[in-house]
Amino acid sequence: MKTALLIKRFLTPPFVVSFIYWRRYGAKVSLRAEVDLTDNITFGAGCIVSSFTKMKAAFGPIRLGEHVQISTHCFLDTGAAGVTIGDHAMIGPLTCIVGVNYSYARLDQAIALQPKTSKGIRIGKGAWIGAGCMILDGADVGDNAIVTPNSVVAGRVPENAIVQGNPAQVIFTRR
Repeated sequence: MKTALLIKRFLTPPFVVSFIYWRRYGAKVSLRAEVDLTDNITFGAGCIVSSFTKMKAAFGPIRLGEHVQISTHCFLDTGAAGVTIGDHAMIGPLTCIVGVNYSYARLDQAIALQPKTSKGIRIGKGAWIGAGCMILDGADVGDNAIVTPNSVVAGRVPENAIVQGNPAQVIFTRR
């Protein structure tokens, strides 16, 4: 990493990061959140990032729509393809959204030494992600969908669906 990026990431006080995102986007970032200060993260107006949440965007973009709420103790990390969260989406506490993965095809090489891949993640408008969920690289959560607590999403969730489990499966469709 470049020295300037290291200084920006590790030596900028949290109140400065919060102020910059409030001034630039009107977002409320908790002083106890750990959000990278980078142009790779964009917020829509009225976003809220709660305490002890970490948002890492060193390798790709994180784009949040308007009035997105991210609860406490969440973790967002992105690969080159990025993470996009639509307007009015809610992310429950202890949720991990990880938009990067490792290749694991070669048996003669440790997984950590194989290249990283990134398909990207999309969470639709008005979606509600319950507490303790894992949203993995390649996930596409439709508009107004609900992911019940402790579910694991790695594929597509249809619009207005309620999904549950590991892997998450549709249990009901909202009408």
